[in-house]
Amino acid sequence: MAKEEVILTQEGLDKLEFELRDLKTVKRKELAERLKLAISYGDLKENSEYHSAKNDQSFMETRIKILEKMLTKAVVVDAGSLDLSIVNVGTTVILNDIEYSEKIEYQIVGPAEADVLNNKISYESPLGKELMGKKIGNVIHVTAPMGIIKYELLEIKTI
Repeated sequence: MAKEEVILTQEGLDKLEFELRDLKTVKRKELAERLKLAISYGDLKENSEYHSAKNDQSFMETRIKILEKMLTKAVVVDAGSLDLSIVNVGTTVILNDIEYSEKIEYQIVGPAEADVLNNKISYESPLGKELMGKKIGNVIHVTAPMGIIKYELLEIKTI
């Protein structure tokens, strides 16, 4: 996968597009009102509200540029055409942690939509790299700070 591409699922694309729309419409207007109010307090040199709003504005405009760039390079994984005999971006895997005999489910996504708290891991993460291209029944070895973790791949399905 080319470094310029931003690999996304349809859900990931929708979330980024929503965030961009929200920033450009709702958040920009809210921030403009904050700035207007802060300016009304006078003396901009010592006006912490003004400096805070300007800082937030800078952060928001940077995020807008990042999102716009990502969306121009977005490649959406077609869930309907995935080969479910191997792990790929856009698949969900069910693993068995061999040491603890515990089942874990992960969605394999691009780095832009990785969210470990929601069991969405990037194909670039250590576990994601080991899973890519694997088949049901394969044992995956992942090096972690606490040692090597072994998983057995039990199931591959679409997200």
